[in-house]
Amino acid sequence: MRDAVGARVIADRRAAQVRGTQTLVDQMGWMIRRPAIVAVEVLWRWLFGVPFLIACWMRLQHVFAQLSPEAAGLSNIDAQNPWIAAGQLSRALAKYEPLVAHELRWLAPIAVLAWIVISSFGRNFAFRQMDPRVRLRPLAMMVLQTVWLALFGAVCWGWFRSMTWVAVTHFPAGAEPDLIGFSVWLIFLSLAFFTVWALLGWIVSVAPVLMLLENRSAVSALGITLRLGKTFTSELFEIGMVMGIVNLALIVVAMVLSAAPLPFSDQLGGDTLHVVWAGAAVFYLVAHDYFQLVRLKCFVEFWKIFRGTRP
Repeated sequence: MRDAVGARVIADRRAAQVRGTQTLVDQMGWMIRRPAIVAVEVLWRWLFGVPFLIACWMRLQHVFAQLSPEAAGLSNIDAQNPWIAAGQLSRALAKYEPLVAHELRWLAPIAVLAWIVISSFGRNFAFRQMDPRVRLRPLAMMVLQTVWLALFGAVCWGWFRSMTWVAVTHFPAGAEPDLIGFSVWLIFLSLAFFTVWALLGWIVSVAPVLMLLENRSAVSALGITLRLGKTFTSELFEIGMVMGIVNLALIVVAMVLSAAPLPFSDQLGGDTLHVVWAGAAVFYLVAHDYFQLVRLKCFVEFWKIFRGTRP
């Protein structure tokens, strides 16, 4: 008992000396010096993402073959009048909704299963690259990745339902749409749900750390995430919020990179713009993967401080 209390006191003192943001900067440098780990993370994500995007593109072409953009009214969008364009887009999307829903009935379950399997092996291998003592436990990782995906899907579903309510209230049938009000609610609710995910995401993200480093079951790791102690939890919370801000910053940078050549579009041409947009997208995805690993490494370092002395 005394040993446990003494270890906790030491951990609290060390945590008081090092803040979460300071640890984040240190781990950014650590990860940059080990590009092989970042390559593993990018590889497994793209191993899922590229085939998924190709499948989505092929099914989208199938939807367009059933209902062409011209027939749906997308080719007649009034780009000069956002009020009219909003109504035209709403009516066009309503026509596509049953066709897209039919495709998602079979595509979504396959994508979910593929992501759970690929991400479990990929993330477990990335853990092993950080610490060779970590064992490969893909089945247990699948359980945790399923929980992560369920929570992420719940947050996305809440955002979608909120956007549906905003659209219904601001685009009434037979009346002029309130585009300004819709935009305000869109920005406010999007940031709100983004913050909710930043607040909750660490709970399911730290569970694999506990499972692999403490040799726990997936259920046990999930159960203990909310009983890590105030100091440990506050550090994880801080890292989650900082990474949420970093992700927003990456989105803004990618948007700036995409918009920068627009004033010179006549001189550059459409093909050059497509290359720039593709480069901005690749930059965001790789940077996002890198910072996900940085957050994971921060979790591991905090585990060493607060729980590393435990058996």
